[in-house]
Amino acid sequence: MNEFLIAIHRDIINKDASPSPEQLQAAIKPFQDWIGGIAAQNKLVSPPKRWGLDGRVVTQDAVTEGPYAEIKESLGGLFIVRAADYDEAVEIAKGCPLLQWGAKVEVRMAAPPVQ
Repeated sequence: MNEFLIAIHRDIINKDASPSPEQLQAAIKPFQDWIGGIAAQNKLVSPPKRWGLDGRVVTQDAVTEGPYAEIKESLGGLFIVRAADYDEAVEIAKGCPLLQWGAKVEVRMAAPPVQ
């Protein structure tokens, strides 16, 4: 089994943000059920955490707001799951209830340790 980062990106800054606050409220129970289902399969490595709307990108020469400030997209949450491969991790990600309201779910596999 490999570990995969599941990152949920959503627009919550624009006036036409998707999902709306009402849609987010309606998604809480389905979201909890989705996470509970992942945990019940013993595939939840790290539970979801909410993240602030703001962020900073640090380089050697500068600190900028972002990384998504220019496109008004925020990182709404992230967590880690256990899956055999990308296909299984993507299937898990497809269950995110926020997808129906325009959220995007990013999947990345943890790289093995460098030896």
